[in-house]
Amino acid sequence: MKASFAAASIALSASLAVASPALEARATSTSSKASGTSSGSLPTVTVKGNAFFAGNDRFYIRGVDYQPGGSSDAKDPLADEAGCQRDIKYFKQLGINTIRVYTVDNTASHDTCMNALAAAGIYVALDVNTPKYSINRASPAVSYNAVYLQSLFATIDAFAKYTNTLLFFSGNEVINDANTTDCAPYIKAVTRDLKQYRNNRGYRAIPIGYSAADVGDNRYETAQYMNCGTDDQRSDFFAFNDYSWCDPSSYTISGWDQKVATYGNYSLPLFLSEYGCNTNTRKFEEVSALYNSEMTGVYSGGLVYEYSEEGSDYGLVTISGDTVTPKSDFTYLQAAFANNTAPSGDGGYKSSGTASSCPPNSDTWNTGDFTGENLPAMPSDAKKYMTSGAGTGPGLTGDGSQNSGTDNVATASAGSGSATMTASGSSATGSGASSSASATGAASRLSMGETSFAPLVMTGLVALSTLLGASLL
Repeated sequence: MKASFAAASIALSASLAVASPALEARATSTSSKASGTSSGSLPTVTVKGNAFFAGNDRFYIRGVDYQPGGSSDAKDPLADEAGCQRDIKYFKQLGINTIRVYTVDNTASHDTCMNALAAAGIYVALDVNTPKYSINRASPAVSYNAVYLQSLFATIDAFAKYTNTLLFFSGNEVINDANTTDCAPYIKAVTRDLKQYRNNRGYRAIPIGYSAADVGDNRYETAQYMNCGTDDQRSDFFAFNDYSWCDPSSYTISGWDQKVATYGNYSLPLFLSEYGCNTNTRKFEEVSALYNSEMTGVYSGGLVYEYSEEGSDYGLVTISGDTVTPKSDFTYLQAAFANNTAPSGDGGYKSSGTASSCPPNSDTWNTGDFTGENLPAMPSDAKKYMTSGAGTGPGLTGDGSQNSGTDNVATASAGSGSATMTASGSSATGSGASSSASATGAASRLSMGETSFAPLVMTGLVALSTLLGASLL
């Protein structure tokens, strides 16, 4: 939810912010809320080196961003059983294996939709923030608080039981220019906290990471930052929105070749959380490059923005009640996926790697009060959830959390996000005990964009979150 979201954010008068050998996604839980098993089941997805795997097979994200109603009408599409069943038919026609959902209600039941998606072979990449429970990029310290974290933890509880929960986004486009990088430590702290909660509650090691805006000034610094520090601090993957390939274009004209070179030694799984420039007719020619061996050694696929038309001309279909009408974009994307299967074998992934160095401050990167590996300490009132669980979440109708904290935020000690338990399927190094200097293998350290007008819209939904209380992390 790009441009529309950004506009909404401004209107709201607050800017929305919102590797061990194998990071296994197996559904085993000690929590009563997540102990149920889904009747629909898919192979669990793991992180190995800088890639995702389903069993022994390389897993590439081939999907779309899915938020019917858009950022201006934030609802939970996974709780809309009729709408979900209506749209799965078209997901299957597209030939996708993943949808991204930006907003969910952590008090609602999602069994029907999640099971139906699993039966159709579709995973879910899920944003855990909502418009009222998110980091406010205008006031990140105040919006990082126990009330906020309780909502995020409750969302983890709600979705940990599903085998087709592919991953969690701890934030989306919170950093949207060179002047909002002081939010980075709070985004990273949230990633750390979510990982610690996941591990302490005994859940499967569902990957957790950040979705960055299409901001060329500091996209690479953001990627480095999310992959530096101790194991408990590092993300499990990094994603960014990219609208630089505008048909007609090419691998070199778009500059994608340069990005592959830039991230060539990056040790975490990397994928596009939004793509699909609509400056000209979208024929999705970039699909042929994204799933080609020239990119698969570095990238693990991506998500097209977006499924439904929400007024910004990015939709693949239009929805009116129970009626879905595919647009020409739908047909082009369907053909692109059908004509470009992933390469055989492992796609040239890197089985091991090292953590990044934390980027130094510059004119386009400044982390404010927290330099290097230093991060905000988890709010003391939130620590109880690590042992007692989050309890019932606030859903989409709660009072919100952006103003529930204070400006006085302590600095965490190294390894403070280490868990007392280890997520099922994760390696021992995932507990956060070792330092970044000794890490080997992207996933082995279990832990936690050129600005394009297009990407900032869904940023919109997520951004809307931030704007609403402030942007979705």
